[in-house]
Amino acid sequence: MHPNEALIRRFYEAFARRDADAMVACYAPDVHFTDPAFGDLHGPRAGAMWKMLCGRAPELRVEASGFSADDRAGAAHWEAWYPFSATKRRVHNVIDARFEFRDGLIVRHVDSFDFWRWSRQALGAPGLLLGWTPMLQNKVRGQAVKGLDAFMAAAK
Repeated sequence: MHPNEALIRRFYEAFARRDADAMVACYAPDVHFTDPAFGDLHGPRAGAMWKMLCGRAPELRVEASGFSADDRAGAAHWEAWYPFSATKRRVHNVIDARFEFRDGLIVRHVDSFDFWRWSRQALGAPGLLLGWTPMLQNKVRGQAVKGLDAFMAAAK
């Protein structure tokens, strides 16, 4: 197994245990994370996002598969089951992840998922009607970033 594939596996094994510190240890200090919910996060903000999500999700279940990696890039497929904190609605999110590596650490992490599918589950009727629109996507992203800012401020 390629060392970078082992790194991705270690990241998701830690996620399944909700061990955010072990997840963050897989990241380079200047990591760049991107997903539809949080947008672009850099460095400590990316790590803080995982700490927030792991700390607030006692019912989170994560399963990862489809690991592949070489010296430069890698990929994985993962699925998460959890109640969305704002609505308590059950969500099953299906995510594809891409990674880039440097010096044995993840330097770029891009999670992709169907935002409309996610919003229908997490938000109900508003997600069904508006989840495909940039307006709702931007609103959700703004709330996610605001929650992350508050989490980071409280952690200081």
